Amino acid sequence: MNHSYFRLSFALASASLFLMGCGSTTLVSTPVENIDAIPLKVSDLTEYQKKTWGHADLVTDTIPGMSVDKAYKEIIKNKHGKTVVVAVVDSGIDIDHEDLDGVLWTNKGERPNNGRDDDGNGYIDDIHGYNFLGEAYNEQLEYVRMLRLGVGDASARAKARLKLDEAYPKALQNKQQYEQIYQVVKTADAAVKKELGKDNYTKKDLLSIEPKSEEMKQNIAVISQMYSYGESISSVLEELNEGITYFTDQVNYNLNKDFDGRQPLGDNPYDFNDKTYGNGNPKNRVDTESHGTHVAGIIAAERNNGKGVNGVAKNVKIMSLRAVPNGDEYDKDIALAIRYAVDNGAKIINCSFGKSFSPNAQWVYDAIRYAASKDVLIVHAAGNDGNDLDNPENPNYPNDHKFGSTEIANNVITVGALTSSYGSEMVANFSNYGNQNVDVFAPGAAIYSTLPNNEYDFMGGTSMAAPAVAGVAALIRSYYPRLSAVQVKQIIIESGLSSKASVIVAGDPSNASTFDKISKSGKIVNAFNALLLAESISKGRATLTYNTK
Repeated sequence: MNHSYFRLSFALASASLFLMGCGSTTLVSTPVENIDAIPLKVSDLTEYQKKTWGHADLVTDTIPGMSVDKAYKEIIKNKHGKTVVVAVVDSGIDIDHEDLDGVLWTNKGERPNNGRDDDGNGYIDDIHGYNFLGEAYNEQLEYVRMLRLGVGDASARAKARLKLDEAYPKALQNKQQYEQIYQVVKTADAAVKKELGKDNYTKKDLLSIEPKSEEMKQNIAVISQMYSYGESISSVLEELNEGITYFTDQVNYNLNKDFDGRQPLGDNPYDFNDKTYGNGNPKNRVDTESHGTHVAGIIAAERNNGKGVNGVAKNVKIMSLRAVPNGDEYDKDIALAIRYAVDNGAKIINCSFGKSFSPNAQWVYDAIRYAASKDVLIVHAAGNDGNDLDNPENPNYPNDHKFGSTEIANNVITVGALTSSYGSEMVANFSNYGNQNVDVFAPGAAIYSTLPNNEYDFMGGTSMAAPAVAGVAALIRSYYPRLSAVQVKQIIIESGLSSKASVIVAGDPSNASTFDKISKSGKIVNAFNALLLAESISKGRATLTYNTK
């Protein structure tokens, strides 16, 4: 599963606390030939820009967004498009959310809550999609399951054992460190509040304190350092608490060899013919199951309704397929979810998940091929490990190449993540990359979108970059419905913006590269250019030259 990243990293030192922080076209271009000539942004993003930067225009705003707002203003205007069904294969979605309830796909052939398969598609009460996880949510990582159940070949299990022996102690140590740091910061915060006589204070207030003891001096030092990692101490404590939850889940569930998250379903997840499981309610089960809701909002949150956020695409119906737990997804669930999406009318499938072991990868490969045969585009997140996916030591599933030189299908587009900082730090430090295995880059760091219970917040990851591209694909398929999935993929790739500037990869200044070396296309996605090129292609004024295979 592609976990969102944490902005803070912590370490304990001695007895003191320290914080540590490929083909192209000349048909369509930005108003300047070379985007590297655009001046760097010198001012901080406004609050509005922070929440909408993925829709900004690079030339106008000097923010590496996808020119979504420009596309609506200058191209889409009041045009009526065709409705496009986008399947979100993810954790459960809050189908009652104020910004999503109007864009949900509804299975018109099914009558709700009657316990029958009215439309005969093999799934009971699937009104807004299907839930392949039942009431389960917490889950092991795949390589831990392989060790528990003895699945996969001997070589893969040997690698899994080495990985677990390294990962579990590290997760336990991180959990303990986060807990210790949280307590130190909480204690220091309480002491400062007491000294100042107020619950809310600023950095200026903090510096006004004249410490009367060594303990207070240390408390001030701790809190002062915290301001380097957050605008307020409450936000730092909140993020520390998120870190505690993340590593606690790793210790208790993801890396716990004795845990069996699948038990409530009663199926055999390694038997593809055992398909009578799950239920028709794809809603999230707990508030912290928020990933799918966030992804759905990026694609298609109701536009201009005066609430929350605007999705990239209008004329979209979101099909919710709950198949990604708090841990690694099962190959069977993913393969069946893709097939469900295809058979029930989805034209685009967003897949913001991934894992490094896949004992039944062939089931997913077959599903990808099936989607290709039915003209369905799959958009996949590249992953958040800062890895070069071209390196065979960094396997990432699912993929469209089976680690060979030729792709098995031409309907998959893999997306890396950008930050809002135009320039050398444009590539998100967590984003995977690869000259052959990542197609494009799109906004993915600190993206503001929907969360359960009518809430909104920022999340980051290639999981957020993929739905941005799925939204662009939905715009193309809405206004130019005769274009095929392969053409849509080619258009997104060919119409992207190129840059020859050096960018830092994986957060390592010594690992600088250029977009043409860290992605297959060397491009960052641009909705405005994509729609211009789609128009030209649909009217026969241009041809596509990019080889998607």
